[in-house]
Amino acid sequence: MKKQLGIAGLAALVVAGTVSVLPAQAVTYGTPTISLSAGYLSGAVGAVGDPVVDVTVGQSGADVSALTVSASASSRSSVAGTGDVTVTGAGAVRQLAVTARGRGYTNLTVKVTGLGGKSATRTLSYAASSAVLNPADARYFTGASDSSAAVDVGGGYTVVADDESNVLRLYDRSRSAAPLRTWDFSSQLGVSKEVDIEGATRIGNTIYWTGSLGNNKDGEYKAPRNTVFTTTVSGSGPGTQLAYGRSYKKLRDDLVAWDTANGNRYGFAAGTAAGEAPKQIDGFNVEGLEFAPGSTTTAYLGFRAPLAPAAAGGKALIVPVTNFDKVLSSGAKATFGAGIELDLGGLAIRDIRKNAADQYLILAGSWAADDNSDPYALYQWDGVAGHAPAKRADLPTSDPGGWEAIVDVPDLSAAGARVQLVTDSGSADLYGDGTEAKDLTHPEWKKARAAWFTLG
Repeated sequence: MKKQLGIAGLAALVVAGTVSVLPAQAVTYGTPTISLSAGYLSGAVGAVGDPVVDVTVGQSGADVSALTVSASASSRSSVAGTGDVTVTGAGAVRQLAVTARGRGYTNLTVKVTGLGGKSATRTLSYAASSAVLNPADARYFTGASDSSAAVDVGGGYTVVADDESNVLRLYDRSRSAAPLRTWDFSSQLGVSKEVDIEGATRIGNTIYWTGSLGNNKDGEYKAPRNTVFTTTVSGSGPGTQLAYGRSYKKLRDDLVAWDTANGNRYGFAAGTAAGEAPKQIDGFNVEGLEFAPGSTTTAYLGFRAPLAPAAAGGKALIVPVTNFDKVLSSGAKATFGAGIELDLGGLAIRDIRKNAADQYLILAGSWAADDNSDPYALYQWDGVAGHAPAKRADLPTSDPGGWEAIVDVPDLSAAGARVQLVTDSGSADLYGDGTEAKDLTHPEWKKARAAWFTLG
């Protein structure tokens, strides 16, 4: 048995250099990793609750709580500087928000700093639009800019259509954000081009959608625009799901035949002729769809053009489709009631919606305006032919985008009733570079503004 050394013996060996004490092994840290949920982000000067980006970080050998995330550079600080970037959270996924200083574009360098003096970066391309009136009441639905119809689906959510595609998008009405879910029923509709969806309404679990039914802007007939269709709703709020129902592709033809048989009172044949643009005072363009009071069979088609008569100061036109349910459920030829002509101060119908109490709200605008160059107003109506609508509000036109859709109708007899409207911003130059929003290359930069208004 070997003789064990005492403390003194060990000390002697150390002094003699025969025993070495190894240092603790150094910890090795890997290069941090960083990824962004989106490489592009939009905001607005003075906005409340602009969209955010998720930043996912990590580093081998280090706890994620030891990592820091910040903006280390901006290519144009007049739009947003490094100090305008806020990062919240301490885990692997952080949220990054940007407060816009000015209109335009900037590239922001997002940096994660880890242990061992190591770091990594990613670039976030950011676009900011100008401040708008009453920013606290404004939200931005991103992913598309040409919003054209909206239907409330409960729980503070809405499904919004776009007239430049056939995609339906589900949004949280209270947030500026990308859609929670999307649907594209082009294949079921048998189309490869846009239906030009302009109006929608809901009866029970069925949403009815209509195309504009008119020619395109060059005066050419495009068959997909002559489409009305249905979707079936299941669930509500963030759990909303849509399924394709049925379609009908001869409503324009039925309308022209009806008007021709009644002496061409509204000029539908001329308005749909080859070479005729739809957005003329004597054109042909449907933008509103709602059911008649107490009815699930008769639907009102609201026309942007023509006016009746087709002259300055003419009245807005509604044509009742008296068997609209059967048109969609069985493909029955449409039948019509007498046209309803409403005095909206020379404006046309851009949307028409009602609530469960059959209180109607009409969004009135010019037959010609593509953006917001002409007046817009909200009118209340009871849905009865021969009864005059009453103006409830003039809408502001100083900000980009034309008012296009009513999400739902509150109790119009209640004091302080508030309504949410959505713009079509497709023709707007949002970021000051001369590019129309519909032509922007990144969906995160496309957006439509939703705004709340208190009715007088």
